[in-house]
Amino acid sequence: MKNASSNDSSKRNAGYKAAEYVEDGMVLGLGTGSTTHYFIEKVGMRIADEGINVMGIPTSFQSLLKAKECNIPITTLEEHDIDLSVDGADEVDSEFNLIKGGGAAHTKEKIVDYAADKFIVIVDESKVVEELGDFPVPVEVLPDASRRVIKELEDMGATCEIRMAQRKDGPVITDNGNFVIDAKFEKIDSPAHLEIDLNTIPGVVENGIFSQMVDKVIVGTPEGTKEL
Repeated sequence: MKNASSNDSSKRNAGYKAAEYVEDGMVLGLGTGSTTHYFIEKVGMRIADEGINVMGIPTSFQSLLKAKECNIPITTLEEHDIDLSVDGADEVDSEFNLIKGGGAAHTKEKIVDYAADKFIVIVDESKVVEELGDFPVPVEVLPDASRRVIKELEDMGATCEIRMAQRKDGPVITDNGNFVIDAKFEKIDSPAHLEIDLNTIPGVVENGIFSQMVDKVIVGTPEGTKEL
C-alpha cells in the first residue's frame, strides 16, 4: 500500500500537469477534492509568475475558498461559458466513465463539468478501475424524499445509507442543503443508463455517475504523470 507522502506527490503531479493546459484568457471550471486542490494551487502560481489572465467557476465552497487563497478571480456560469474544467474522480473506468461525489459536491461539479468545452479528469493510480462499482454511487436527495428514494434504490438492487457527517452530529449537508445517499450496486453494467435512471427518481437532485463527457484523464504517479 502506498504511503501518504507518495499518494500526495501523485496528486500533486496530476494537478500540476493539468495546469499546463490552462491558456491566457480562459474561464476555468474548478473542481473539488484533494487532487484538484493542487490544480487550483498551480493555476494561482501561474497567475503570479506568468501574469496569465484567467477566471474560475468553483464547484463548491471548498474550491471557492482555495481559489480566493490563490488569487484566482471568480465568476459564474450566468456570466461566462467555460473553456476548460478540471476535476478529480473517485473512480474512472476504461471507457472514461466516472463516479464522483466523495466530497458531496457532485451536483455543482456535473453542472460545471458538462458545461465546459473541454473536461480533464485528474486522479492518482488508485482511482483507475476496469469497471465502476467498488465505490458507492453518491445520490444527492431532497431531505424530505430520502426515505422514498432509498426504497427505490433498494428496489434497483442497491445497498444504501445516508452519509453521516464527521465532527458534526447528523447527516452530511451538501452546499445545496440536501442529503447524500451512498448507493452501492453489486455491478454497474451500463453507467450511462444508470445515470439516467437514478435521476428519474422523484426527489433525486443529481447522482455521481458522469458518463460520456471526459476528454482526457491525467493519472498522477510518484514519478510523474501519464495521460489517457
